[in-house]
Amino acid sequence: MGCLDGYFGALEDPRAGNASYRLVDLIVMMIAASLCGANNATEFALFAQERRQALSRLIDYEIAPSHDTFSRVLRLLDPVAFARAFAAFAASFHQASREVVAVDGKTLRRAYHKGFAASPPLTVSAFAASSRLCLAAAAPEPGENEIETALKVIDLLDVTDRLVTADALHCHTRMADAVVSAGGDYLLALKGNRRHWYNAATAALAAKPGEMLECSSTAHGRLERRRAEVIPAPQALMPGHKAFVRITSQRDAAPAKVRLYMASMLPSPRQALEWTRAHWQVENGLHWMLDVHLREDLSRARTDNAPANVALINRIARNILQDADTTKVPISHRIRKCAWNEDYLINAIAHMR
Repeated sequence: MGCLDGYFGALEDPRAGNASYRLVDLIVMMIAASLCGANNATEFALFAQERRQALSRLIDYEIAPSHDTFSRVLRLLDPVAFARAFAAFAASFHQASREVVAVDGKTLRRAYHKGFAASPPLTVSAFAASSRLCLAAAAPEPGENEIETALKVIDLLDVTDRLVTADALHCHTRMADAVVSAGGDYLLALKGNRRHWYNAATAALAAKPGEMLECSSTAHGRLERRRAEVIPAPQALMPGHKAFVRITSQRDAAPAKVRLYMASMLPSPRQALEWTRAHWQVENGLHWMLDVHLREDLSRARTDNAPANVALINRIARNILQDADTTKVPISHRIRKCAWNEDYLINAIAHMR
C-alpha cells in the first residue's frame, strides 16, 4: 500500500472537504477490484463490501463506500494528474532502455453518450514491447484528437535511448521532433496520408538498392515470408530523419503487403524486421488483454472524466497482473487467483514497489 500511496496519495481530491474516504484508498479499492474482474462503480462498491476482510490488510474502513462514491470520484478526478501519477508509478519499476515503445490509441467502444456511438472515448497508450508493460496513457481533452494526445503521452515518458514506434497517423514533424528532442529514436509508419513523403520514399527505394534481408516462419499453420529493405534517406524530411524502411510480407498464397517507414537511425534489415513486428505487441499484449480479460469495451462509464479514469485504472491493473507473477500462469488464471485467493491478491498489489 505504501508504494501506491506514494504515487497516488498526492493527487488533489476533487470532492468536498468532509469526504469520508481518502482518495488514495478509493483508488486502491478500484485497482484491487479490477484485478478481480470488476469494471464499473457498482462492482467496485460490491467488491469493497464483500472483500472488506482482505482489503483491511491495506485500508482501514468499517463501512464500504457506495457506488455513488466511486462514480463521483471517477467523474471528478483530474485525468491529466492521474495520468502523470500513473506514468511515474510505471517508471518506478520499469528501467529498461533500448527497447521498442509502441504508441497507439484504443477506444472504449460502449462508453459513449446516446447518439455518439460512432465516436466513443479514446485513450492513447505507450506500451513497452519487451517487458509487456503499459508505461503511460492519456485521453484527449475537449477539442483534442489522437495526434495531440499521442504527443502528451510522449511528454509523460522518458524516451531516452528508446525506440518509439507508431502508425501512419503519427508520422509528422511534431512527433519526430518530440521524440528526438527527448533523446529517443523513432520508427514511424508511412502511408498515403503523407503523399509527398510516401512518393519520396518509393522513389528512393526504387533508385538505389539498399541492405536487404529475407526470412520465413511458420506459425498457426501459416507460412509467412518477410523481406526488409533499408536505405539512407537522400535528405531529411523531418527532424532526425535518416532512413527509409520497406517491409514486404506474404502469408501463404495471399497477395504480398508492402509497408513503408521513416526512421531516425539506420537500422540493419534484421533490426527493422524485429522492430516493426514488436510494434504490434501493443495490440496483442495490451489492447486484446484489456478487452478480453478486463472487459474494457463493456464499460459504460461515459460522464465527465469517468472514461479516461476507468481506462487508467484498467492499465494499472493490467500492469500488476502482468508483472506480479513470474510463473507461466495465464492472465485469466491470475484474475481468478486474485478473486479467490486473498494472499495472492494482496501480494500482487504489494509486489509493485
